[in-house]
Amino acid sequence: MLTVLGIETSCDETAAAVVRGADGQGTPPVILSNVIRSQIDEHTEFGGVVPEIAARAHIAVLDRIVAEAMAEAGVSFDDIDAVAATAGPGLIGGVIVGLMTAKAIAMAAGKPLLAINHLEGHALTARLTDDLAFPYLLLLVSGGHTQFLLVKGVGDYERLGSTIDDAIGEAFDKTAKLLGLPYPGGPAVERMARAGDPKRFALPRPLLDRPGLDMSFAGLKTALRNAAEKAQPVDEQTARDLCAGFQRAVSDVLAHRTRTALSLFAERFPDAEKVIVVAGGVAANSEIRAALDDACRTAGARFVAPPHRLCTDNAAMIAWAGIERLEIAARAGEILDDQSVAPRPRWPLDETSASLLGAGKKGAKV
Repeated sequence: MLTVLGIETSCDETAAAVVRGADGQGTPPVILSNVIRSQIDEHTEFGGVVPEIAARAHIAVLDRIVAEAMAEAGVSFDDIDAVAATAGPGLIGGVIVGLMTAKAIAMAAGKPLLAINHLEGHALTARLTDDLAFPYLLLLVSGGHTQFLLVKGVGDYERLGSTIDDAIGEAFDKTAKLLGLPYPGGPAVERMARAGDPKRFALPRPLLDRPGLDMSFAGLKTALRNAAEKAQPVDEQTARDLCAGFQRAVSDVLAHRTRTALSLFAERFPDAEKVIVVAGGVAANSEIRAALDDACRTAGARFVAPPHRLCTDNAAMIAWAGIERLEIAARAGEILDDQSVAPRPRWPLDETSASLLGAGKKGAKV
């Protein structure tokens, strides 16, 4: 059984986790610890994440978070097989903090280093929680990404469609700011929407008249702003109704595109189980989950959504991605990442290959 320490610092959560893989004899993988420290308090007054503040906050607490994760898991550095850390994409200052910490631990403990694509952590989480087989569809919905991807194997991803402008999480945050709601915007909009009328305002469903899987949310955000201006002054109930209408429009777009994606998947892989995984912070939204679940039932497909605590940024998914890659490297006798591996602020998932980032002759061999 492989045991990996994971570190995640790509945005505004400082996280460390220890995950133990399956033993090959029926014992499933287990999350031994998953410690997350949110930076909401640091960023609330600014209405969004401030990169410099985020990086400094990671520096201040990461050593303690790692120590807590190791203690909670009941392991020492001698007991782990590798150290995995997010190497991108994300806010470069935060990514540097986490990756440099992982390098130091790996060097001091004499353990292999794994530089993990943050998005790959999200993509593979369902294999940790639901023992999902390849291939499957992935809908990645977060603050910075909205994509449909085909997950064919570890390091083997194909992008089928994405937003051409705002990511969904970004659109939620901008909607919240427009309506004067507190940060973080996504949960605030969802709370308001529960008591709202989604039919009061006629908001658009962009791009649904076009084929393919691309999406657009900038126009929806503009339509909401125009509706809010016409409804001035915006009282509490009007704000609830606007949030409900916006959330319903997003859910409708995602459900429609999901049905299209499942049809495409069935054509490409007629013998595979029709299944789609939703991952990323926005996957914690209850209405969006319900809409996607309904779309899957209509299409005769399986819908998989990790637990809420594993949808938002966390280190358990990074440790698990490390285990997945470590197993591949062990079978192939490959050399893992070395100390020269560099952080990447931009790193599309479909540009992640099965060969680990920065692998070279100086790396640790499995």
